[in-house]
Amino acid sequence: MNIIRHPKTFSPRSSKNAGTLACPVFLLYKKRIGMTPFFSQQKSPLTLEEVIDEVTLFVEGAPERMYHIIVGSDSRSAHEVELVTAITVWRVGNGAIHFWTKTEPRAFAQLRDRIYAEVIRSITLAQEVRSRLRDRLHEKISWDDQIHIDVGEKGPTREFIDTAVGMVRGYGFEAFIKPQSFGASVVADRHT
Repeated sequence: MNIIRHPKTFSPRSSKNAGTLACPVFLLYKKRIGMTPFFSQQKSPLTLEEVIDEVTLFVEGAPERMYHIIVGSDSRSAHEVELVTAITVWRVGNGAIHFWTKTEPRAFAQLRDRIYAEVIRSITLAQEVRSRLRDRLHEKISWDDQIHIDVGEKGPTREFIDTAVGMVRGYGFEAFIKPQSFGASVVADRHT
């Protein structure tokens, strides 16, 4: 499967300050993510640390392979919505595992606010996952970090592409939009 990146993507390894949380909103999400239960097809509920254990076992099962660590968020369009954020660990050419977590229902005044909340939540979780996996795996495993954003060039979300992609790139992750953003529009969407 060929993956087409948004034209404004870049390699996360090229960012010198990637991975730094500075905004109070990110700190709030980081605290909440650490306390939120995660779910999987095989085991539930899990803590974030248990998710990292499962990911570590999965990638150490075939350390010679390339991995994509994908985080994406989605929500239903309703008055009060739960944001679903999914972590997908894709062993290229040989399957994947995924985990997801949900927020408490929350109302958003505008579509823009909901999309930006999804992006912030994805960035925050991706930073936590990247940091913890680097501590565990060091440089033994080859992977790239991706954030899949639930916006596309068709439909009402097209006006948010530049801002959402800029937010993701600013934190040192590759950004994917629809139709390539399956981590948000398929995996996370399955659990909304």
